Amino acid sequence: MFKEIRYLIFLLIISIFLFFAIKYYFSDDNKKNSHRSLNDIDKKINIYSKKLPILEDNTKDIIQYVEKSDNNKKKKFNFWKLLETNE
Repeated sequence: MFKEIRYLIFLLIISIFLFFAIKYYFSDDNKKNSHRSLNDIDKKINIYSKKLPILEDNTKDIIQYVEKSDNNKKKKFNFWKLLETNE
């Protein structure tokens, strides 16, 4: 009997908590405050973006192209041959 009453009290407390949480979340005051804070953030971003300095472009002629040489003196390694001759 005591167990059922305890479960009923737990269920009642949880349902009251959910009711008030949902009531606050969908209230007009919460919607107004969240909308105001989003507008304030947008205004702050616009003000900050106007204060940003514009940097000059200094990347002209930065890439140097190197012509490919015909130097084929590199030794070619074969993976399986390296495993076979394990010296």
